[in-house]
Amino acid sequence: MVEQELLDPRTVRDAKLLASLGKEHQRLQDVVRLAAELRQIDTELVDAKEMANGDDPDFSAEAREEVLRLDARLEAIDAALKPLLIPRDPLDDRPAIIEIRAGTGGDEAALFAADLWRMYERFFARQGWRIEVISMSDGTLGGIKEVIARIDGSGAFGTMRWESGVHRVQRVPATETQGRIHTSAATVAVLPEAEEVDVTIEDKDLRIDVFRASGPGGQSVNTTDSAVRITHIPSGIVVSQQDQKSQLQNKLKAMQVLRSRLLDARLSVLEAERSKMRSAQVGTGDRSAKIRTYNYPQDRITDHRIGLSVHGMQGVMDGNIGAFIDALQEAEVKERLGG
Repeated sequence: MVEQELLDPRTVRDAKLLASLGKEHQRLQDVVRLAAELRQIDTELVDAKEMANGDDPDFSAEAREEVLRLDARLEAIDAALKPLLIPRDPLDDRPAIIEIRAGTGGDEAALFAADLWRMYERFFARQGWRIEVISMSDGTLGGIKEVIARIDGSGAFGTMRWESGVHRVQRVPATETQGRIHTSAATVAVLPEAEEVDVTIEDKDLRIDVFRASGPGGQSVNTTDSAVRITHIPSGIVVSQQDQKSQLQNKLKAMQVLRSRLLDARLSVLEAERSKMRSAQVGTGDRSAKIRTYNYPQDRITDHRIGLSVHGMQGVMDGNIGAFIDALQEAEVKERLGG
């Protein structure tokens, strides 16, 4: 079926559909390849076990080693096959809109938000993903009050969706003279980039205000009403944008973020309903939940959803967050497969 669609001339003219079908074709090829290897190993395992029970001690010992090797390979194939058997969420391949905001903790929270943004920037760079900063509001002492960015790359949203939630830090702030450990927090929201077909936005449901931008941004700042604030009246969602040079550019960027927030709100309701039937809280979309603690004095980062603790703060803050993402994806696979 997928191969037929790939050969359809209409598919060739649709770049997005072609890319989607290409990925599905590759997934199915991987399933077929691993299933064939699984059958081959099963056959070899039967023969190896039979030889391991033979009368020749040397031959039996060698056969037992082969049984161990084949068993290990079976486990590896089983682990690789399970995720491929679960229908892939089509949103996983979308670009991601990531929003990081300083939470409780004043200047220290803003500094931590900046640390999280740098951590993600380094991770994105290793993935080869493109980063487009939509807006950024600086805090004092080099911190960040808020940053909103678009991340474009293979599986961007599917990879980063696990980072949504409250990130908590425990450390001695640079402003602390007594050496006391403070607890601060920053929130991370990862949204799938919405397309116009995903959500319907009526002009009558929008209130658009323009105002004079402030802060750095070039000659147009403080001279024209280029900043835009869009309020979606039915949902109460408000998006402000002032980082672009013109009012039109700011409006387009604000609408991009608004669409993604509306899509995310709809998905969060569906996910919350689904989570009621599940034992774990992985990926529930509850943005108020504390998901991870960065404990500097103990050099330990703990993900509370799966109980995973990793030592080596410097490595994680340098963008090495793959251990958490891999473990969360594995937990989701196990949960969807019924444990």
